[in-house]
Amino acid sequence: MKLRHLVLSLVAVLAAPYALSAPGACSGKAPSGELTATRIAAANSTRSEPGLYEGPVWIKDALYFSDFTFGPGFPSRIRKLDADGKVSTVIEDSGSNGLATDGKGNLIAATHKYKSVSRYTLDGKRSDVVKQYEGNVFNSPNDMALAADGTLYFSDPAFQRDAAPGGQDKTRVYRVATDGKVTVVDDTLKNPNGVSLSPKGDVLYVNGMVGEHGVLRSYAIVNGVPQQGKTLVDKLGIPDGMAVDCHGNIYVTEHADQRLSVFTPAGQKIATIKVDANVTNAAFGGADGKTLYITGAGAVWQLKLAVTGSPY
Repeated sequence: MKLRHLVLSLVAVLAAPYALSAPGACSGKAPSGELTATRIAAANSTRSEPGLYEGPVWIKDALYFSDFTFGPGFPSRIRKLDADGKVSTVIEDSGSNGLATDGKGNLIAATHKYKSVSRYTLDGKRSDVVKQYEGNVFNSPNDMALAADGTLYFSDPAFQRDAAPGGQDKTRVYRVATDGKVTVVDDTLKNPNGVSLSPKGDVLYVNGMVGEHGVLRSYAIVNGVPQQGKTLVDKLGIPDGMAVDCHGNIYVTEHADQRLSVFTPAGQKIATIKVDANVTNAAFGGADGKTLYITGAGAVWQLKLAVTGSPY
């Protein structure tokens, strides 16, 4: 894609504000202690093939999420869980993993099928947000966050690298500036996964593996540019997606441990949220923005909290 076309695409897609709760509007207490989320029975997988739900994002009055299997190409669709508990398929062949929203009601999708980050309208029209780095497609974009100015951050592990030909020589975290320039934030994490921003947008959070240990890293953002990362939390279980509440606490899913661990911005653990299957990601939603929705192995869970947070 020519740079001019990439810039126009980015401006069109990412011009809306980042949809976190405004810091001044934050209220309510963060969770503490040990909690258990409730499985939403209507959302249980009806597929016969093994797979995962991923990328929950709350848009208007419904939760959207990716539903993919481990078959050839990792076939994926985007599903919708409405306020009445009804589940429907919105996009049948999305090729997606992580999801976000551009604030205009559109989906931004990490698409392993296209080895790119894509934009989907809710009627299924797709366009590329970013396709390549240094002339090559990505491995399998996984998770992402949008800053208030439209800057995009995303992780590119190798989990679904075999979904299509090509890829990068490393797994990395990328920054896509509003002028379309793609730069590397971090290339030292093995399979970087969850990506989130602090409510003020001044800290980027990324998790992944260092050797056999899961870590959560923080990157101070100065003049719009992430600085060198530092390890905020070490020795996590295998980390996956994340959510952030309006106080800045980070909700990290630990995939095989079937739990979320909640940390303060200083890295102090304050809560554990348990589920009953492998877990992938989380997002805040509901009518008042205080329900935590959690995705995992063919399941969606919910937990009513006293605090609002990020919609993806």
